[in-house]
Amino acid sequence: MLAGATARLAPWLLASVGGLLWALCFGRETLPLASWLALGPLVMLLGLPRSWALGWLHGVVYWLVAIPWIRPTLETYGGLPTWLAAVSLLLLCLYLGAFHGLFAFLGRSLWRRGGVVAMAGLPALWVALEWLRAHLFSGFPWNLAAYAWTEVPGALPIAAWIGAYGVSFLLLLANVAAVEALVGRRRLAGVATILACLLALAIGARWGDGGPALGPPAAGRAAPSVSVRLLQPNTENLVSWDPVLAQEGYRRIFDLSYRACDEAGALLVWPESAAWPHSWGASPQLRQDLKELAAAGCPVLFNSTDERPEGYFNSVLLLDRQGVAGRYDKRHLVPFGEYVPLARAFFFLQKIARNAGTYVAGSDVAPLPWGDQLLGPAVCFEVVFPAEVAEQVRAGATLLVTVTNDAWYGDTSAPWQHFRAVRFRAAETRRPFVRAALTGISAVVEPDGSVRQLLGVGEEGFLRARVRGRTGISPYARQPSVVPAGASMVALFAIFLARRRRS
Repeated sequence: MLAGATARLAPWLLASVGGLLWALCFGRETLPLASWLALGPLVMLLGLPRSWALGWLHGVVYWLVAIPWIRPTLETYGGLPTWLAAVSLLLLCLYLGAFHGLFAFLGRSLWRRGGVVAMAGLPALWVALEWLRAHLFSGFPWNLAAYAWTEVPGALPIAAWIGAYGVSFLLLLANVAAVEALVGRRRLAGVATILACLLALAIGARWGDGGPALGPPAAGRAAPSVSVRLLQPNTENLVSWDPVLAQEGYRRIFDLSYRACDEAGALLVWPESAAWPHSWGASPQLRQDLKELAAAGCPVLFNSTDERPEGYFNSVLLLDRQGVAGRYDKRHLVPFGEYVPLARAFFFLQKIARNAGTYVAGSDVAPLPWGDQLLGPAVCFEVVFPAEVAEQVRAGATLLVTVTNDAWYGDTSAPWQHFRAVRFRAAETRRPFVRAALTGISAVVEPDGSVRQLLGVGEEGFLRARVRGRTGISPYARQPSVVPAGASMVALFAIFLARRRRS
């Protein structure tokens, strides 16, 4: 009887342990070697009864371990009681975990069919579901599978061709092949496929630079470099209003700015919410102080709430000696943070999002002109959407910049998870990417996704760097939907073949 109970519990234990192992690949540091096997337990569950439920459990455990920082964020800054914050996190994880369950439900027939149908169909199905998660209900493309390979040589460079979704395909392919080899169904094919994945990464590391079209802005001569200063004041978010602490944070960002303005023309990049609660339109003091700073010789790229007749916008403004030289309005707002979806229909959402704003989404993609460069801004959450960053590059951006406030999440894995998306966006578009964060991580990221300079979580200071903008469009940035659309078609065709054979 004990043996029977153990046998019945074993699949559920495997699902839970598998979800935990996969989540550990998205901690403060990734596990590059473990990521080649971390999804193996989920693949093995496909051959068991009730695979959809096992897959769902795998996903719920994964998300609970990967994003636990949401609960204290809701509790501390959203004003929710502990139990309601925990329930909110659980409900979110149940939703996100359902994608793992759907993968297991649809992938079961592919695994049973085996061969090329399983080997190609399962990674394609995973990518299709990642793409669906990135678009459904405003989208949440957090922790794409590719990010577990951020430190795997070749993964970032090859993203210029296939994007993060393509790297996710390779990671899933390697995991499926590893299970094929380990369980003994097709050991030779599994080993050969793993070797093929290694070869693809090696090719990416050697030739994944996106081609000669991604050279310097001016052909025939060296591209001029430009000076940037990325400010990180390490100003914590206030749980309750304190005018003394607010004024202290305000003075800190200006003191840091004048220290950083050590070269005429250097661009000062402020993080999101650096001047809170002051805003450009409503605070004469902020306008005066910023104009004096720009007059000292350093243009400033800063974030501010911008009130207009249409409503409130979460904006990035570029200020130089002549005044506001450009403005970008955040296009992809955060649900429950910057707007409340379905607030009129569901009254309880107002309760959960009591501190949420009521912002209006921007629509203009035009980059901000700065000297010989065109800046492509992204505000906080926007950087996790691959196609939206690629759209800015197609619009002409030569240098990408993101401003963010990750102070909401404290010294957790969240800032590191967020930062990995920045590294992939740089590699996908073959653009230098500079990031200013309120409490970290601020960094200068090279066009191949490597990190040149970094200020960690909790550090105060600024980064001084010279960067070169780039023109040309990488294969991925030119057509960012090719891989997810192709994967969706492959997955549908594989499911059709598997179901047809079964019937």
